[in-house]
Amino acid sequence: MKKSTTNSRILHIFILISLIFISLIVYMSYFELYGKESIMANSYNRRLKANEAGIIRGQIFDRNGEVLAFTKVSDGAMSRNYPFKNLYAHVIGYNSDIYGKTLLEAQYNDTLLGINALGLVGNIVSLVTGEDKTGDNLILTIDHNLQAKARELMGDSRGSIVAINPKTGEILAMVSTPDYNPNESSLEKNWDEVSTNESSPLLPRAILGLYPPGSTFKIVTAIAAIEDGLVDFKVEDTGSVIIDGKTFSNSGNKAYGELDMTSAMAFSSNVYFTKLSELLSSKKLIQTAEKSGINKKFSFDLPLNKSSINTEISSKTEFAATVIGQGKLLVTPLQMALICSGIANEGVIMKPYLVKSVSDKNNKVLTETIAKKLYKFTDAKTSELIKDMMIEVVRNGTGQKSAISGVEVAGKTGTAQNEKSNQGEGNDHAWFIGFAPAENPEIAIAVILEYQSKDGGQIAAPIARKVISEWLKNKKK
Repeated sequence: MKKSTTNSRILHIFILISLIFISLIVYMSYFELYGKESIMANSYNRRLKANEAGIIRGQIFDRNGEVLAFTKVSDGAMSRNYPFKNLYAHVIGYNSDIYGKTLLEAQYNDTLLGINALGLVGNIVSLVTGEDKTGDNLILTIDHNLQAKARELMGDSRGSIVAINPKTGEILAMVSTPDYNPNESSLEKNWDEVSTNESSPLLPRAILGLYPPGSTFKIVTAIAAIEDGLVDFKVEDTGSVIIDGKTFSNSGNKAYGELDMTSAMAFSSNVYFTKLSELLSSKKLIQTAEKSGINKKFSFDLPLNKSSINTEISSKTEFAATVIGQGKLLVTPLQMALICSGIANEGVIMKPYLVKSVSDKNNKVLTETIAKKLYKFTDAKTSELIKDMMIEVVRNGTGQKSAISGVEVAGKTGTAQNEKSNQGEGNDHAWFIGFAPAENPEIAIAVILEYQSKDGGQIAAPIARKVISEWLKNKKK
């Protein structure tokens, strides 16, 4: 009896030890695969700071060689310097001994320290020669002049501007407001205010902000409808329509009479598109949205929030709301810039990127980003039809304030209801997306202004016009 009891205890102990051992293996495997990078990047990791000691962090340049970030060495002490202060806070981020690293400073930390195959060779040479160890440089796709113009136009508004080359995926400008000064002295002085402010100045809205797209999403709805054979659908717009007991109205309850898809897009008729929802399948709309990148993750130079659409739409009213960019639908400004780029680029969305190339301290190019396709959004014929509709939006519709003399602009306005919309005027989000020149697009843009008293056509479209004009003017030089 005693022997049996002893054997049982030994078995239990063996099982317990085995479980502990297996748990350790699982944990170490998980740490190696998923947890290591976050621990290594943590600002409290002393080993990380020790690894950086004595290395001059690489510089960051714009596409034309403007210095956006560099390390200042004084009396043996090093400090990261951002000469344009707030302007690149939501692109480059910050590198701080106290608060850690964010955005490009974090994502490209090893590169900026020269901790890679090529960089290590350079640092070994530095050890032999006695020279300072120096990391590699980042050359961005951002155009400094365009970035500065976009930031100027945002003023005190909350929101974002994303400008992209639709043919290559290069990010030309990316602004999020409000922002902050990432220099160490300013961060330390203002951290409490910056980190607790209700306007979230630390949030890079362009890539992490999630918003209802409003009527800009009608582009996606139109593509789904065209591919579903509904291109000739027409409606008598009386200003409002009832879908399954719920009333949907145009802005200001305006009635537009008989509308086809082009004129409905131009006037941004909610009546037309909600009536269209009675013929269009929710499955088709969701598939089209997902082809644009919604509900998908993709790799980028910075952390991204995934845009999302509800895949289990349960009622006619929810679907009607979704087709006009409301309902359970949230997108980032970058996502809307990509959707616009897909139309500009014959239905192909190129993979967006911020880092154009990496160079060593002698400006020798080590790596260069190659443009490549991300998604096939739609076919060239359908994208051409949508482009013509977007041109009409700017010529005769809600986007006329984005028009540029001598340049054909294609665009779409949007005014999106949100959690504050029912609290009174001044709470809807104002959108504009567009590209130009329409016949040979060089720039696509998304603009969002949070909690505005005016619609996207009134305030977001003029901003887009000025950003596009700035880019086209610079291209001519």
